[in-house]
Amino acid sequence: MELINYPEKQDWYDLVSRPSLGTADLDEVVNSILAKVKTFGDQALFELLEKYDQVSLDSLSVSSSEFFDAKGEVSEELKNAIQVAKGNIEKFHAAQRFSLQKIETSPGVVCWQKQVPIQKVGLYIPGGSAPLFSTLLMLGIPAKLAGCPEIVVCTPPNKNGKIHPATLYTASLLGIKKVFKIGGAQAIAAMAYGTSSISKMNKIFGPGNQFVTKAKELVQTKGVAIDMPAGPSEVLVIADESARPDFVAADLLSQAEHGPDSQVILLSTSKDLVANVLNEIEKQLDALPRMEVTQKALQNSKAILLKNLNDCIAFSNLYAPEHLILACENPSNLAEAVTNAGSVFIGNYSCESAGDYASGTNHTLPTNGFAESYSGVSLSSFTKYISFQEISKEGLDRIGNAIEVMAEAEGLQAHKNAVTIRTSKS
Repeated sequence: MELINYPEKQDWYDLVSRPSLGTADLDEVVNSILAKVKTFGDQALFELLEKYDQVSLDSLSVSSSEFFDAKGEVSEELKNAIQVAKGNIEKFHAAQRFSLQKIETSPGVVCWQKQVPIQKVGLYIPGGSAPLFSTLLMLGIPAKLAGCPEIVVCTPPNKNGKIHPATLYTASLLGIKKVFKIGGAQAIAAMAYGTSSISKMNKIFGPGNQFVTKAKELVQTKGVAIDMPAGPSEVLVIADESARPDFVAADLLSQAEHGPDSQVILLSTSKDLVANVLNEIEKQLDALPRMEVTQKALQNSKAILLKNLNDCIAFSNLYAPEHLILACENPSNLAEAVTNAGSVFIGNYSCESAGDYASGTNHTLPTNGFAESYSGVSLSSFTKYISFQEISKEGLDRIGNAIEVMAEAEGLQAHKNAVTIRTSKS
């Protein structure tokens, strides 16, 4: 990690930039994949599976026997862990259900909203070097709670053409039966345009690599809704002398191991703390199976000394991290000053891994500074709101003149007449 001592505020804007490891021809490659799938459907998906995953399949769909076999391949210990996470995620997201209220804005004028599930949602679940069955919990649970009638899962197979058994077990646990063996930009294309195997979805969810992210960005311009802009994972830790260096180092490494384009940031007011954390990172790094990937991410990462905690929180709000950890004295007070973050972890024992798996909050979060304007996935992400109004003659008489005056001022005579024709007659 690069160590930066007390940078001037005018230099902060350069420091909050994310690493860019994308290929120069990313747009061209992804556009080509999207066009191929849109034109040739399943045929293109099979060809792209062979090209990118070195897998030849007869069917994209996971069979009932594969679901059954997966259940026996998952240990009881992991099943119990998934159940714990499922219960907490359900509790947190069920509490977000919309409560219908009818509001009488004027006598005789009643307005309300109805929360309606999105009819067809596609869930992209990464499955490469780290099959993220936890993401299926994070997306599948709110989709089910929202009542989405059709839920489709796309996830890349391994070299043997199989899906990780924990992913299939989780799908079964949630009652999701449509799981397809396809990943990358081609999976996003299939859910965006539809093929003979995979239905066209109304909204697409889920994290992924740069190709998946670019594909979601491009299909959104064609009218397909997505959950949010997302990129490589990141964490920012604010720590003072009260923090545990070994805890802080473990949190930084937990995000760095996601991929070489991930970024971790440490902000501190204590030189000793920073030095101890950097030493702990070196010690803990040697024991990590994904050490090579983690080291590459650390090359993109920074430890920054700032004068006080107010500067730390100001820098964090400018950075707008996906994950923010407050490992300092009186962290709850500091949390009140947070305006830009995907998810916040308060205190030394609130490790980011808890939010990734089992605390109950959602781990599908905005990255790359998009936490300035986007929220993480929630129950409302899988619903839409329809507004209603019911107006009596008395109600229209009360607000009719205001409508007529405003419509005439905008030069929309037909709008005015739609009121006048009603109010001018007894």
